[in-house]
Amino acid sequence: MGLNETPSANRPHIAFFGRRNAGKSSLVNAVTGQNLALVSSVKGTTTDPVYKAMELLPLGPVVIIDTPGFDDEGELGEMRVEKTKQVLNKTDIAVLVLDGEIPTDTTLPIEDEIINLFKFKNIPYIAVLNKIDLIKPHTETRRHGEHRENNEEQLCAFASLREKNGNNFLSVSAKTGFDIDLLKEKIASLAQTNEPQRRLVADLLKPNDFVILVIPIDKAAPKGRLILPQQQVIRDILETGCAAITVRESELHQLLLNMPITEKKPALVITDSQVFALVSQLVPQEIPLTSFSILFARYKGFLETAIESVTSLDNLKDGEKVLICEGCTHHRQCDDIGTFKIPGMIKNYTKKEINFSFCSGGDFPSDLSIYKLIIHCGCCMLNERGMLYRQSLAKKQNIPLTNYGIVIAHITGILKRSIEVFKLA
Repeated sequence: MGLNETPSANRPHIAFFGRRNAGKSSLVNAVTGQNLALVSSVKGTTTDPVYKAMELLPLGPVVIIDTPGFDDEGELGEMRVEKTKQVLNKTDIAVLVLDGEIPTDTTLPIEDEIINLFKFKNIPYIAVLNKIDLIKPHTETRRHGEHRENNEEQLCAFASLREKNGNNFLSVSAKTGFDIDLLKEKIASLAQTNEPQRRLVADLLKPNDFVILVIPIDKAAPKGRLILPQQQVIRDILETGCAAITVRESELHQLLLNMPITEKKPALVITDSQVFALVSQLVPQEIPLTSFSILFARYKGFLETAIESVTSLDNLKDGEKVLICEGCTHHRQCDDIGTFKIPGMIKNYTKKEINFSFCSGGDFPSDLSIYKLIIHCGCCMLNERGMLYRQSLAKKQNIPLTNYGIVIAHITGILKRSIEVFKLA
């Protein structure tokens, strides 16, 4: 991903839900103007959620999600429905697609169930009656803004849903393009654009400050590029009118010696958590120090929770279980931080035989009761709603949830120093 691209985790996630063959995939293609989703008249064509990062005007950078039908059947169908329900946990804006070919005397329990899930999870949504071209002829040359209720007045099957959802109900045709532009405008209107934008590090800096970023380049580092958290922090520093100086831990000492520290000190040093202990020894105490992972814990809204929860490490007993989670999927190496380094550090620190479990990507267990502690990555690949869902699930089950960087800082004895820059109450 280039520095100019908006990361998927920072894009509104717009998901399309509904029955099989309601036209979800066709509507996705119509809204995006691309053939993103496979379309067929055969029920159950979409068997897994399909994600696509793209630009959607007038909203901007988004992630579009096409989902399997909520009415899928059989053992495999139940698994697909469960996958669809998991998508709800990361959905910022939902589109419920209703099939215009449903007979007029049909009740809509599935649609009611989906809407109740939207409301329970507080997801902004719009209900869309698709295939309007099959219900009643309409004039597609009507000017934008004219009254659009004429088609819907005679759609008795959907009267109750229309009444319940008011302005959040719209009739469209994916086939002819009828009112697709209006649908895109309504989707954009549901985006939470009035919330203040959180920053990774910019609020800790002043224009013309300079920041040192310590980035190890070892065999675990991706070839030819920086990882996403490093890219995002650099971009945020540059947008603030500050300078970002990147260095490996092996050259940090010489860099500090060559800098006129007494004239202008670095406003902040940000390090990869894996070299926290070494960097803490090299950086003078008067210079603020933190890690990429800790910055992301704050950015995703669970820094204080992570700090409170990390003390659970000190109370672990032999045989107890700890869950280590990553928000992305990648090829694991023999010295992977999540599956190798952190478990090793915890065992050395606690002197206990801890049982570790691991999950990655979209997988996250709903039953957390068997765990004494959850340790999460910086979650740069999870959107805010996805991370909030995991936090709320852990909180409801009284399972402490902390973060890679917080754990490493606690174990190495520098947690207090690594969070001083945030001036927590």
